[in-house]
Amino acid sequence: MKINLSHLAVTTKDMEKSLDFYTRVLGFQRVFDIDQPETGEPWIVYVHMGGGQFIELFYDGSTDNTWDATQRGFNHICMVADDIHAAARQITDAGYPLDREPKQGPDGNWQFWVTDPDGVRIEMMQIAADSPHGRVMAGKQPQ
Repeated sequence: MKINLSHLAVTTKDMEKSLDFYTRVLGFQRVFDIDQPETGEPWIVYVHMGGGQFIELFYDGSTDNTWDATQRGFNHICMVADDIHAAARQITDAGYPLDREPKQGPDGNWQFWVTDPDGVRIEMMQIAADSPHGRVMAGKQPQ
């Protein structure tokens, strides 16, 4: 049996701001919408990240999502960039501030943090070949 990550679901306060962030800023593609079956009203917008991975953007969120390091459950999503510094520039040039500037972490990977318009914490990572992640991806044992 094989299991993979399919999508991240985000309930949005402002669909246009969220679409701007995930399409124009991060470069993903809006691929289709689904309307409410009962009413025909807009319900979900699907953004394709590549491969079999999507972001589901739901309309009409009304309660803010505030992160707390002591809170159990979902913490953040991590996305991989092939050039961490170019990704950081792309985001800041589009007017979105970084929560943390790019730096090399203890695992040897480069990373920075940004928050989407709805409070979803995103870790952006550039995987180093000799990091534990890179070694596993190359079929080797992590050190």
